[in-house]
Amino acid sequence: MNFWDQQFAAAEFKYGTEVNQFLRQQAVQLPAGARVLLPGDGEGRNSVWLAEQGFQVTAMDGSQVGLDKAQRLAQQKGVEIEVVHADLVDWVPAPSSVDAVVLTFVHLPETLRASVRHRLVAALWPGGLFILEAFHPRQLSFSSGGPKVESMLYSLHTLRADLHAALEIDLSEVLTWEGADQLSEGPGHQGPAYLTRFVAQRR
Repeated sequence: MNFWDQQFAAAEFKYGTEVNQFLRQQAVQLPAGARVLLPGDGEGRNSVWLAEQGFQVTAMDGSQVGLDKAQRLAQQKGVEIEVVHADLVDWVPAPSSVDAVVLTFVHLPETLRASVRHRLVAALWPGGLFILEAFHPRQLSFSSGGPKVESMLYSLHTLRADLHAALEIDLSEVLTWEGADQLSEGPGHQGPAYLTRFVAQRR
């Protein structure tokens, strides 16, 4: 059983069952029936909510325990989601296959970030959106969740460095923000937090 299998093994949902609020705000930009890919969606709260809005959703995660909970949640809500059990280290989504990629608190080691993000950008159709919310390095001063290793936290500067080639050729920034906010997402994300939000569109 891997780390995330252990995290998701409890009956309760570690990050709750309600959609991430930043994703809720950004979803209004998606066309009706859009295909949305959510790498690292864990127990499926965001995937299931998007399916409830009529989107075609693929939830990918390295935890089979999390994906099983996501499917049960989808059944409870009366919607369908596709699930993919894979490791972001080497998983390659089909190029030009989705209208949006959503990364919600998906924190990766520094050695993997750039390659993984470029593969995910390549999965977007022209006009597709890359939507990300993550903990900023200043989150180390807060106790509301996230890795305790600074190199796994993202500032806008970090994101732009990782996506440098894509931003020159494939991506245009739509929204960028760093700052403090309040989280209430199950027992795993509670209280004041310092966050980075980033939306870009594939040309």
